[in-house]
Amino acid sequence: MGNDGRTIQPVSKNRATHFLKRIYVWVLSWADTPYGVPVLVILAFAEASFFPIPPDVLLIALSLARPRHALRYAFAATIGSVCGGVLGYGIGYGVWSVAADWFFAYVPGFTPELFQKVGNLFARYDFWTVFAAGFTPIPYKVFTISAGAFGINLPIFVIASLISRALRFYLVAGLLRIYGDRARNFIERYFNLLTMLALLLVIVVLVIWNFFPYN
Repeated sequence: MGNDGRTIQPVSKNRATHFLKRIYVWVLSWADTPYGVPVLVILAFAEASFFPIPPDVLLIALSLARPRHALRYAFAATIGSVCGGVLGYGIGYGVWSVAADWFFAYVPGFTPELFQKVGNLFARYDFWTVFAAGFTPIPYKVFTISAGAFGINLPIFVIASLISRALRFYLVAGLLRIYGDRARNFIERYFNLLTMLALLLVIVVLVIWNFFPYN
């Protein structure tokens, strides 16, 4: 129910799937235009706060078309995403009380239960929670908005976002620049799994460090 007393009806699963497919195709269509890079920045910016399609889609298409410019595209995606993350932080910090119902109803993957779980993670691991969201396929927007809503330190948020987003986008762009179309199948099939395994490795190292500190 919204803040004005009206019930906000969530989008049905079939309609949402059809809508996402249409947006996906629309995003890819910009790769063959002179406006690909500006759209990549806008897409990365919007995805960090409300847009459902990740910028990796357009980043891959642009990098395959012009491999020599792949790292430049990664830079554009990083800047757009971090700036969009700051917007998401602002939404959570400033207007979450009036925007929450809309996000829960219309943004795919954004649920009250997930929002609360993210808040619990922030209470213990502020930097690493943001880093995990920025580097892995976990919906980044959930974490940017939650960071503001739960009052995470803004400089820590920005630094964690910058490092994690840059690592993700530059890794994708670097693989495409070196291996071209051969890397696309690998990225589409295994990249998200590898990022999750990398995150798991980081967690294991942190646990070992906490239990067996170096003397």
